[in-house]
Amino acid sequence: MTPRSKSSVRADGAFAVAVAVAVLALATVVSSPAAAQEKVIRFGHDNKTDPFENPAHACTAVFANIVEADTNGAVKVEVFGSNQLGTAAEHVQQMRDGVIHATLTSTGAFASYYPRIDVLNLPFAFASNAATYSVFDGDFGRALADDIESELGDVVVLGFPDTGGFFAVTNSKRRIASLADFEGVRIRTMTLPSHQAIMQALGAEAYPLAWGEVYSGLQTGVIDGQMNPIPIISFSNFSEVQDHLTLTNHLFSPYTFMVNREFFDGLTPAQQATLRYAAESCVAASRGIARVTEASDRGLAGLMDKIEVTALTDAQRAEMAGITQPVFEEHIADNLDAKARELLSLFKSEVAAANSASYIE
Repeated sequence: MTPRSKSSVRADGAFAVAVAVAVLALATVVSSPAAAQEKVIRFGHDNKTDPFENPAHACTAVFANIVEADTNGAVKVEVFGSNQLGTAAEHVQQMRDGVIHATLTSTGAFASYYPRIDVLNLPFAFASNAATYSVFDGDFGRALADDIESELGDVVVLGFPDTGGFFAVTNSKRRIASLADFEGVRIRTMTLPSHQAIMQALGAEAYPLAWGEVYSGLQTGVIDGQMNPIPIISFSNFSEVQDHLTLTNHLFSPYTFMVNREFFDGLTPAQQATLRYAAESCVAASRGIARVTEASDRGLAGLMDKIEVTALTDAQRAEMAGITQPVFEEHIADNLDAKARELLSLFKSEVAAANSASYIE
């Protein structure tokens, strides 16, 4: 073997020392109590990052505040809104993969992962916002959460935040004040077959279109109208390109708030309890800001000066329910499984009970 030079030995020795120092430094960081205990929840959503602007960020802001405060900073929350990390559907996959740890997602974005979420799109189901709270906080909400967790396996469902309330319909073609007025109006829907079936049953032309293209589609006349909760209609400035708004209240479609199961299971029992409590407050915050927004100049009160607003009567909604609900139930029967039909049956019974209950008896 060829003898090594002294300079080579010195160089190797210096390199070994440098490696040892680096390893020691890394071990010190990893073994420090703060580093070992601190956990970070990366939370992605697709809404504006202003808690006073929309229910989604109000929810995440309240959640983050409670989690960080009540764990004394041992669990931190980093919120990435406004599609910083991708679309709502991509957030679900990222959360399942552990790239992020939490998200809240719409029924449209979630349907490709969990098709049974479509049962929530029963049209003209709810009589009031209070009824929606009762259903999603009660037996049906628990059954739905359990089924999602069982089907996906890698998520924990923490609640069903408000997306902004009941759906309304806007259009630039005519005032919609009755069933006949829907005839021939081209209305944008999510890429959910159930939404398309509902609009077609009403007599409209359903036109699936990506969310990013809705404003320009309304502006250019590619579509005549769209359907969304009041806060979304307001924040999206649709009154600039729409003339008529009808308070149909035909859908209520909450977010599904989920966290990565592996991450959740890695928390202490006390930290898990904090996340569940924080999620309850997150849901309450989403509902509160949605109701306040609806009533403010950022919601219906502000829209009334910019767009013609029409409210349907209970009798008109009942007529529309009679036409759309059988079509929807046929869609579920033809396209989803027995478990979906079981969930829909429970949903209908819980909705009926909630609709008939008084706020204070």
